[in-house]
Amino acid sequence: MDLQKLIAAMFLFALMVMPLAPLQAQSVRPPANAVNQGINEQIGDEQIGTSNTLGTNSRSDYWRDLRQGRDGLATSGQTGSKLIQAQGEQWRNIRKLYIIKYSGWVLATVIVMIALFYLIRGRILLKAGRSGKTITRFSLPHRTAHWFMASIFILLSISGLILLLGRTVLVPVIGKSTYSIFASAAMQGHNLFGPLFIVALVWLIFMFIRGNFFKMVDLKWILKGGGLLGPHASAGHYNFGEKGWFWLVVVAGLIMAISGMILEFPWLAENLQLLQISIIVHAIGAIALISAALGHIYIGTLGMEGALDSMTTGDVDVVWAKEHHDLWYEEVTGQKVANPEAEGDQSAPDRAQVSVQSQITET
Repeated sequence: MDLQKLIAAMFLFALMVMPLAPLQAQSVRPPANAVNQGINEQIGDEQIGTSNTLGTNSRSDYWRDLRQGRDGLATSGQTGSKLIQAQGEQWRNIRKLYIIKYSGWVLATVIVMIALFYLIRGRILLKAGRSGKTITRFSLPHRTAHWFMASIFILLSISGLILLLGRTVLVPVIGKSTYSIFASAAMQGHNLFGPLFIVALVWLIFMFIRGNFFKMVDLKWILKGGGLLGPHASAGHYNFGEKGWFWLVVVAGLIMAISGMILEFPWLAENLQLLQISIIVHAIGAIALISAALGHIYIGTLGMEGALDSMTTGDVDVVWAKEHHDLWYEEVTGQKVANPEAEGDQSAPDRAQVSVQSQITET
């Protein structure tokens, strides 16, 4: 019986002590001498340890250093020493607040200006009317190079604009799910046709660089506003507007080609900053080329009578040649153009003779 009483007493004591055990376990108060049991460590010029757990900086200082991209202890990779890459935030702000925001407005402004010009000026017609006689302006290789570049440029422009402005313009209209399909197709197409742009650019330069160097006659053409601000503005095979468009395609095209290759093959970039710069440069170059291309397309189709013939059949009406490229006409035919805007064209040679002379000159 004594043993049973002893066991019962121990059991009752355990029941009384057990509720106090969790309270004792929750105590995390360190012992009195805990401040002297830390580990001291030297990191750079700072002593980190028991008496200086944050080094010489406060928490706000640490966050400020991280936000500004201050270097720390490298872990791996070229950017491993930075917890936050501050230039990335700057790049996002430039792309979102400037490139994306204003690109659409630039294109819209160009379209509105072209429309207003057409409404005010109207189509540039041949003053003397068509003569029915033609002269060869561009050979088949020239036209093929032109249309090859035009096709690639249009595909890249559409796909690029979907990627650049799609979230702002398309998502509110077609929704995110449908846009994701368009964006995926645009990205694949852009990456596929991008390298072909380089081929088209090299071919275009080779075929059209002859005759596209600036001369004194181009200054006179500018002063006369291309014939829009005054009397007839003489021009050779290419006028100042065409030369300016050619060199814009060459310079901006080369920039687009280089930046595009870096973006398509990112391992070519030495660092992340080069990729970020390439994206910005690529976008600016694209908007500049597309804006100028809209004007080029307008003047070559709806804006000027007879201009499209040079890139379809390769032949242009003799009256068109005299009114817009009189110096080239004189060089090809050997006949002086007394008044390019005079009615009639009785002195113009027949088509066969002019075409032969033009081909010999081009050769």
